[in-house]
Amino acid sequence: MKNTLIDAILSIKPIYAEAIISGRKKVEFRKKVFKKDVERIFIYSSSPTKMIIGYFTFTTIIEDSPEKLWEKYHNVGGISKDDFFNYYENVEKGFCIIIDIVVKFRTRIDPINLIENFTAPQSYIYLENKKMRQLT
Repeated sequence: MKNTLIDAILSIKPIYAEAIISGRKKVEFRKKVFKKDVERIFIYSSSPTKMIIGYFTFTTIIEDSPEKLWEKYHNVGGISKDDFFNYYENVEKGFCIIIDIVVKFRTRIDPINLIENFTAPQSYIYLENKKMRQLT
C-alpha cells in the first residue's frame, strides 16, 4: 500500500514567516513535529497577519537537545539566542526542520476562505493534499 503524503500548516510569527519567505531563515525550530509523513509545510503567518503566505518543502527533521540545535543551526535560524532559549525553556528535546524549497504566494490566502471552521493552529494542523493542490 502506498504511503500518502499530506500537507501541514505551521503557525509561525510574522517576523519568522517573512524570514523564511525571504530565504534568511533556513531552518524552523519546533518543540513538536509531525507524526505523519508531511510533504509540504504551509506558512500561516500568525497575528496580526493571519494569512497563509507560502509554503516550503524540507529535507529532514533533526531531533536533539536545544543546546545542540543552537550550536549547529543558530547561524541559519533567524532567531536571537535569548528568544531561542526562552522558546525551549524547560524542554529537553527540540526539533529543527531543514528548509529546502520555499514558494511565496503572489496573493496571501485567508485560511477562513479555504478551510471550513479554521482556527489558527497552536503548533500545526494536517491538511488533505487535494485542498491545497488548487493553490499550487
